[in-house]
Amino acid sequence: MEQIIQLIQIKYIVAALIFSLLGLIILSLSFFVFDKLTPGDLWKEIITEKNLPLALVAGSFTIAIALIISSAIHG
Repeated sequence: MEQIIQLIQIKYIVAALIFSLLGLIILSLSFFVFDKLTPGDLWKEIITEKNLPLALVAGSFTIAIALIISSAIHG
């Protein structure tokens, strides 16, 4: 009986890891597309030019996409 309980727990852990990896891949891909859609180099503008409004937009976009992905995965 304990082996079955351990197997079920391992199954859930593996599923959580797979969904986490899938979510990170989708988030990275969407941020890459966002970077390509914006004019100029996003990281250069944020890091070198200290463009705070652009950093806020990029952060807001990342949070919004992460919430959408987590809702889609959770069901």
